Amino acid sequence: MALSPMDVTHLAAVDTTRAARVLREVRSAALAGQRAPVAPRPVIGQSWERMLRSGVDPDRDVRSGLLSREEVRRRRESSTLRHVLPVLREGLLSVADVAHHIMVVADEEGRVLWREGSAPVLRKADALGFEIGADWREDVVGTNGVGTPAVARRPVQVFASEHFVRSHATWTCAGAPLTDPRDGRLIGVVDVSGPLETMHPATLSWVDSVAKLAEARLREMHLESLERLRAVAAPVLARIGGRALVVDRHGWTAAVTGMPYTRRLALPGSVSAGMRWLPALGRCSLEPLAGGWLVRAADEPVARGPARIVLDLREPRRRSVEVSDGADSWTRELSPRHAELLYLLAVHRSGRSAAELARDVFGDPARTVTVRAEMSRIRRYLGSLLDHRPYRFAENAEVDVLLPDGPRVPLPRSTPPGAGRGADAGDEAVGPGP
Repeated sequence: MALSPMDVTHLAAVDTTRAARVLREVRSAALAGQRAPVAPRPVIGQSWERMLRSGVDPDRDVRSGLLSREEVRRRRESSTLRHVLPVLREGLLSVADVAHHIMVVADEEGRVLWREGSAPVLRKADALGFEIGADWREDVVGTNGVGTPAVARRPVQVFASEHFVRSHATWTCAGAPLTDPRDGRLIGVVDVSGPLETMHPATLSWVDSVAKLAEARLREMHLESLERLRAVAAPVLARIGGRALVVDRHGWTAAVTGMPYTRRLALPGSVSAGMRWLPALGRCSLEPLAGGWLVRAADEPVARGPARIVLDLREPRRRSVEVSDGADSWTRELSPRHAELLYLLAVHRSGRSAAELARDVFGDPARTVTVRAEMSRIRRYLGSLLDHRPYRFAENAEVDVLLPDGPRVPLPRSTPPGAGRGADAGDEAVGPGP
């Protein structure tokens, strides 16, 4: 009787050789388009499909250029990850070293910034190109414990021949994404890796637990920064009449006067002092404060035209949304996941339920909790321009999508069929904008 994917994962703990052989057979059959003895786990199968669409060669070990020492140093100093390194080290390194693993921390672009642990395993990692400054994005080196969790936005263990590139089949990784609690953006991935015979299925839960501790530390730091900003805001707001609030650089509210409390104010991606239009308040003046902004709502009404939304997907690394209404405009850079969800809503103007979006994005309609969390983050900056039940753009909003030239799909890292060109029957197809 064929093993289920879960049986294969469990088998790795008791019979490494057999597990590696079964997964090797599964991978070979999948790449040849043949019936496999057992289906790959969904998260792995979806990754393989992305690799086949993006043209990653399973028989070629691609090594992109390493970052220079200066660039690695610059990224370390500017990354939020540096604040949680003590948590990651305390939770992972002592066990990793004894178990012949290494801990790897990569930034949101898949660049390895820190790598520590067992010295013999570090040397083996060097042979795979798993070095400081290396690029381990999924669409560069195939399915792996750094790039795949970043795309899937969930913890992923990649065992032996679940790696897409054949030369990585002696290796096993367990990685978990790290997100910034202030805005939900991916800031990096923490991964524990080693030779396949040293890895245990429980490793993934261990890595995920430590990643959650790191995110809890970031939330604690955020609350501490809001308390400091609140102390600055109190005397400023005491002298102001009308509606005003003080927010941090990510829009989280420290103090408010003359209006109901709102937990967070949606700010555009690039904020500067002066008069601005914000979805929640309308016309506002923004003045810089230490660690944030003083936001004062204008009292005079402003004539507004219909909202126009431009979703720009032409550049894979600089996807953005621009909103204008005739009186003002703002632009926000989008994460790959937010770009994907907004593209799907632009294609399906009649709307999509959480289950439908989960099926489009993950191939799994049960992952509604993840979809609702991401849509909640999107609504923080699009406000009333995005309706729900089902999720859809407001009827009075004009939506244009700027797509890449040529046959490329707009979101090549996505799981089909949700993010390809075109639309389902009955929905208006989206084409290149003006």
